Amino acid sequence: MTNTSHTPRKRFGQNFLHDQTVIASILANLQAQSGEHWVEIGPGQGALTLPLLQKGVVLDVVELDRNLVALLKHKFKDHAHFTVHSADALKFDFAKLANPDEKLRVAGNLPYNISTPLLFHLLDFSRRIQDMVFMLQKEVVDRICAGPGSKKYGRLSIMMQYYCRCESLFDVYPESFDPAPQVMSAIIRLIPHAAPPVAVKDKALFDKVVTQAFSQRRKTLRNALHTLLSEDRISALGIDPTARAETISLSGFAKLSNSLTEHDQ
Repeated sequence: MTNTSHTPRKRFGQNFLHDQTVIASILANLQAQSGEHWVEIGPGQGALTLPLLQKGVVLDVVELDRNLVALLKHKFKDHAHFTVHSADALKFDFAKLANPDEKLRVAGNLPYNISTPLLFHLLDFSRRIQDMVFMLQKEVVDRICAGPGSKKYGRLSIMMQYYCRCESLFDVYPESFDPAPQVMSAIIRLIPHAAPPVAVKDKALFDKVVTQAFSQRRKTLRNALHTLLSEDRISALGIDPTARAETISLSGFAKLSNSLTEHDQ
């Protein structure tokens, strides 16, 4: 018989949620409906998995730890609409789970050590996703939701807000987990935009401009972007070349990258 207990493994960044009040709050925010297709990333021992299945959803879970894969397969073997994928979420093709006429709803307690690259990986599938609700390190949630002028505003803020509407829902204290992490956590909802809030002609170039602008936060745009854009060209866009990246809006960065695209054509 499969062992139904599991010791959290540090190398996988495992912190299992056990606080029933927090679990209930997450489920209230998920608003899962029967027949929906859900994907859970990092299901742990199934704290959210069982309540989701009880809602009547079709559920795929992606789990890297083979011990947990075995535990989950045994625990939910009687649920017909449950599938475990023993895989690394950072490399997983989420698009293959969705039928042509449906969008996925995604949830999970993302391992803090891979949360940012995993979020960027998921953005590659944003057209196939209805919404995402994640537990993340509070610092990461604050950075995602930050606006221009904030010290927490940066590349992560801009790129996530370009692809999604971002909403911080509530904080979660360390004692809600086993083992308790050293940091505060928070729940965030990400809703992919039907159409981007700003027009970007070349997404790769947009990302390059944003990344370079924030590579040394204390530098002015004039200095940070000097290999891409001259001071005069920045000024011609109505943007102050002596400003720092953290003061430039999403639309400002779209102007910068689109100008570069037009110049190069």
